[in-house]
Amino acid sequence: MTRHHFQPTQYSNVIGTLPAVIEIASGDSVVTTTLDAAGTDHDGAQKAPRGNPMTGPFFVTGAEPGDALLVTIERMTPNRDTGWTYSPLAPGVLDPATLADLPKRERYEWTIDAKAGTVKLLDPSPRIRDWSFPLKPMLGCFGVAPERGQSISTATSGAHGGNMDYRLFGPGATIAFPVHAPGGLFFLGDGHACQGDGEIAGTGVETSFEVEFRVELRKQQKLLWPRCETETDLLVIAAGRPLDQPLQFATTEMLRWIGEDLGVDAVEASHLLGQAVRYDVANVFNPAYCVACRLEKNEITRGMSLRGKL
Repeated sequence: MTRHHFQPTQYSNVIGTLPAVIEIASGDSVVTTTLDAAGTDHDGAQKAPRGNPMTGPFFVTGAEPGDALLVTIERMTPNRDTGWTYSPLAPGVLDPATLADLPKRERYEWTIDAKAGTVKLLDPSPRIRDWSFPLKPMLGCFGVAPERGQSISTATSGAHGGNMDYRLFGPGATIAFPVHAPGGLFFLGDGHACQGDGEIAGTGVETSFEVEFRVELRKQQKLLWPRCETETDLLVIAAGRPLDQPLQFATTEMLRWIGEDLGVDAVEASHLLGQAVRYDVANVFNPAYCVACRLEKNEITRGMSLRGKL
């Protein structure tokens, strides 16, 4: 189990079957850096075109189509003390009748106080000068090479992962991706210091990070959508449009997971989902919307685990 240190010098605005930056093994961890969504680094220098430039891809020895690649986000440390957002809210989340009255879209700068664990507008209006929000780092865009040799824009998402913008994808989360290409080819970027559900302003607090992640390989699992385990929850995330499509995909994959790990049939699983499921709207800004189908860990679900069954 090796701990690699990788400093990127080039980035990609697509996730696809591209030449690997380094090869790593199951059980290895990597310490690396990411740019913000506009392509700027820890010094504020422009290093890549805007649009979620990715660090990677990382080739995982032995990963083959049909396998599952488990990625644990061990640490996310902002490597600068500023971030940015856009405002007002995205048109797609508002009543169309109100759109004509909205102000024009503008960028706003934020300060990131790692010691205090807060983010705050740099130049707020007097009415909100005391507002601050918890520093809760998360990866907005990350995943593996898609199936059929595709290269997919980092603006959107799919079964390979991508621009999911889900607030629970932060330190401590383990995400299992279905492998579609030899080596898996894992990419990451688009770090947020803070973000609410849905990314409804079109951004989180966008900034650059030093990230440490660990990979584990599980052979021939044939996942259809990414699964995730946190300290408190088990979930499946799926993408599509309109909003009912990712809900259907995520629920179907969760139904499979329950059946596989708990050994129950569809009727028995429905009793669990019908009474305990939670749905999070992860992203309603980008071309494909994302929905997470989530179950809290408890006495019933303790038999479900990415590392247990997988």
